[in-house]
Amino acid sequence: IQADGTDGNCVTFVLHDEDHTLGNSLRYMVMKNPDVEFCGYCITHPSESKINFRIQTRGALPAVEPFRKGLNDLMGVCQHVLNTFERSVKEFRAQK
Repeated sequence: IQADGTDGNCVTFVLHDEDHTLGNSLRYMVMKNPDVEFCGYCITHPSESKINFRIQTRGALPAVEPFRKGLNDLMGVCQHVLNTFERSVKEFRAQK
């Protein structure tokens, strides 16, 4: 991850080896934060596997905070989905 920005509350993060899968779901998680004024991403070119992920916050909140929280929240959601799936598979196999 590289971060570019002139001040702390408006930063563009460059995520290498990522695409829409992470970009769109992370954008959703970050936008749930009421302190985030803008959040968006773009893929620079189809042949490059990186995205530019921009966050702009209100007030003095540094943009890295909602970025970090969004990643942690997304990991929690993915872990919940994985646990639910594994539990369902285990229950299915026990019924056979």
